[in-house]
Amino acid sequence: MARFRWHSPLAQVIAVGFICFCCPGMFNALNSLGGGGQVDTKVGQNANVALYTCFAVFGLLSGAIHNKLGPKWTIFLGCATYVLYVGSLLSYNHNQNGAFTIAAGGILGVGAGMLWTAQGAMMMAYPHEKDKGKYIGYFWAIFNMGAVLGSVIAFAINYDVKVTRSLGDATYAVFIALMGIGTLIALSLASPNKVTHSNGDHILIQKFPTWTGELKAIFKLFLDWRMLVLIPMFLSSNWFYSYQFSTVNGSYFSIRTQSLNNILYWASQIVGSYSFARVLDYQGVNRRTRAIWGLAIITIAFVSTWIGGVFFQRTFTISDPKPSHDFNEGRSYVGPLFLYMFYGLNDAAWQTYIYWLMGALSNDATVLSRYAGFYKCVQSSGAAISWRINAVGTPYMTELIICFVLLVASIPGALFLALRIKDHSVDVGNYDLPPADSLHYDDKAEEQSPHM
Repeated sequence: MARFRWHSPLAQVIAVGFICFCCPGMFNALNSLGGGGQVDTKVGQNANVALYTCFAVFGLLSGAIHNKLGPKWTIFLGCATYVLYVGSLLSYNHNQNGAFTIAAGGILGVGAGMLWTAQGAMMMAYPHEKDKGKYIGYFWAIFNMGAVLGSVIAFAINYDVKVTRSLGDATYAVFIALMGIGTLIALSLASPNKVTHSNGDHILIQKFPTWTGELKAIFKLFLDWRMLVLIPMFLSSNWFYSYQFSTVNGSYFSIRTQSLNNILYWASQIVGSYSFARVLDYQGVNRRTRAIWGLAIITIAFVSTWIGGVFFQRTFTISDPKPSHDFNEGRSYVGPLFLYMFYGLNDAAWQTYIYWLMGALSNDATVLSRYAGFYKCVQSSGAAISWRINAVGTPYMTELIICFVLLVASIPGALFLALRIKDHSVDVGNYDLPPADSLHYDDKAEEQSPHM
């Protein structure tokens, strides 16, 4: 059996998975309760608007930040903002200061842009081409275990709570502690110029150019047809969270049932991402065929699920008294639960496919960090709009229809690109930058960690 190496690509991607387990995973567990676990969901909704607005701006710029600082410091700084945000929710329990929570949401948007851009670049650039789906599946499984654990914690603490109320201080304190652990793990990440495959191959990455050259490369993504055709898919990829978390889960179920639902929602994400990633890596056919198969699978899956969602949404409206359906209702609870689980499974498959498509376009970590930043910019722009739509009291069925239409509108562009996928990535998106070479981040003095 090969010796485990901390500087191997797989070890580094797994480490990032555990960092995201602790930080974004716990955030997802809170956010999927609706309003960050607060009865007054308006504060959480408006914090999400601030979060995703800042995320959109800094997601685009985070590719440059990552390419300058490297993943360790980019991810460390990003993780610290998650701790601040949950601290603001804990503070809100005592002083009801919504302004602090909304401001913390905006700061989190900056940090999340940095973290997710660095994570995306590592996940897509570190594996060999034949293993990209597998690495995405590994990351997504570990990351979503964090959301599962967070939901288990919320469920255990609130098990005896049958009426809707805000999460207690103890729940928020546990989340803060776990996020703090994730922030510290980020400091252990290896510099990419020290990451090697088992055969000695290094990660493909360019020298950092001038800031002007880096920003020029980022903004030229708006002229890259491969990114442009994926904009609808990027835009739709987090749009439905406000509907699923706030409208379906937050408005229909009791607080303890929301936590139980989220355990199964995020568990479904693990199954969806890992199993779908294996399909995308199947070596029996060429990569173009896998791209087309993958798109066909996710199209059938989301159309079937959202049609089921239409029938469910017809059972309650925004003008009805707020229901608090509980899991002890038995058979009547099973249908909505399975619908919610399939929402989670579809989300994982959708985002796995996006990352796999982008990973098929390049093997260069510098280029892929820009792709990831562009993706997160567009994705977060959509999320900011959708959370605002949710916050102003848009009818529930209207929310659902918007989500459904955006998903359908994503298919033509994705198909256009899928039909042009090559078996091997050709790095044509380097935009007048220096030739590929060893990495030269600012942390040149960083000591190499010993093998584990």
